[in-house]
Amino acid sequence: MNWRDYWNQDTPIYSGERHKILHYRLVANDIVGHIPSRDAIVLDYGCGEALFADQVAAQCAKLYLSDAAPLVRERLQAKFRGQGRIAILAPEQVAQLPDASLDLVVVNSLLQYLTLDELRGLLKLWRAKLKSEGRLVIADVIPPDVSPIADAKALLSFAWHGGFLKSALAGLVRTAFSEYREIREEIGLAQYSEDEVFDILEDAGFTSERAPRNLGHNQARMTFVCRVADPAGS
Repeated sequence: MNWRDYWNQDTPIYSGERHKILHYRLVANDIVGHIPSRDAIVLDYGCGEALFADQVAAQCAKLYLSDAAPLVRERLQAKFRGQGRIAILAPEQVAQLPDASLDLVVVNSLLQYLTLDELRGLLKLWRAKLKSEGRLVIADVIPPDVSPIADAKALLSFAWHGGFLKSALAGLVRTAFSEYREIREEIGLAQYSEDEVFDILEDAGFTSERAPRNLGHNQARMTFVCRVADPAGS
């Protein structure tokens, strides 16, 4: 099993419905904070279930949701059917979008599941689809010094404040005996230092800076805000 197969099913990654709702609400609010204007065309790449995508779409002209898992896309289609501002795309359909048509691309909690070659290919794609003044926001990047224990502590803090501590504790136990742990041990998660991310982004034709806070609850992870570099260097 690879990561794409893993996410194309019901998973124990959320400890319960409250955890899932609070997670996606927080991420949606954070994405809204990066939307440059109500006229913006936005792509959320690797969006997951995106439970509050309608609230994001209310703050922009068009929101594209793309996920590699067919099951996730089916659920998104069912949830947001009839909402004209939201379109659901398979990854190969993103490649068919007009070049220089997007104002914002958001990539949250995806890099850890990609090989470096896959990441470089996607950076090339996202750069082509962004307008010259557009922005790429890459979030939830895991530094090498952040362990599963640190992630668990961040989750428990989120759960304490969100009122789902008991289910979070049970969920951590469940995850420890799940396919997630097995595939994480077998394939691993990609981790990058801040300098490594800057180098990769520069090679891909972006200027970038680290955002003051990460999207979502885990502030041990990193978010980067990137712009298409001026080829003239001016």
